[in-house]
Amino acid sequence: VLEAYRQGLRPALGYELNPWLLCLAKYRAWRAGCLGKVSFLKKDLWKVDLSDCHNVIVFLAPSVKPPLATKLLAELPDDARVVAGRFPFPSWTPSSSLGQGLEQVWAYDMKEVRREAQGSTQGSRL
Repeated sequence: VLEAYRQGLRPALGYELNPWLLCLAKYRAWRAGCLGKVSFLKKDLWKVDLSDCHNVIVFLAPSVKPPLATKLLAELPDDARVVAGRFPFPSWTPSSSLGQGLEQVWAYDMKEVRREAQGSTQGSRL
């Protein structure tokens, strides 16, 4: 969230259920001089409507990626971009990737992800 804010993405908002991680995020925002400029909310990502989000950054375990992919496909607009840290979405082809190892991130453009998903669905019907 801090880096998104530094890169000019507004609003910069994070969701976290773990109270310790939420406190840590707020502390880091304070240390970075961003307190009040970024937000961290204690909310369940699965219950949040993401339909008005255009930039989504996720840092989640691989086991969560398939159900999250379904949620993102259902809710995000075509012009949205998803950036995944540390673990890619297994069924999506990234538009770009940066870094290596634990520092690697993958970017996905939802319009392309949907186009690919529709193509694989049509191909499976043939």
